[in-house]
Amino acid sequence: MASTNEKGESRGRGFAGMDPERQRQISSQGGKAAHQKGTAHEFDSNEAREAGRKGGMVSGGRRRAREQAAQQSRREASERGEGGSERESESESAESSSDASPTAV
Repeated sequence: MASTNEKGESRGRGFAGMDPERQRQISSQGGKAAHQKGTAHEFDSNEAREAGRKGGMVSGGRRRAREQAAQQSRREASERGEGGSERESESESAESSSDASPTAV
């Protein structure tokens, strides 16, 4: 059975069960060693910008793409003179976006 700390919380074994200060010390040692070895990676501003752009595309890019496609199809339908109100189209796109579940990339 796992031991309990002063607050009565159970603790995991290994790194997760260590005192937070001890975890920081060990992590710090690993970071220093990686820098000394030359294998540590530091983002420059261009890499950080690109990573942020990709994250934005994953989190909201699909939704915006669906909305733009729906707007385009509504425009094309209205140019062809096809019926259907814009309100119905909006409720359909809202239903389809609420049914879609986000997936990790």
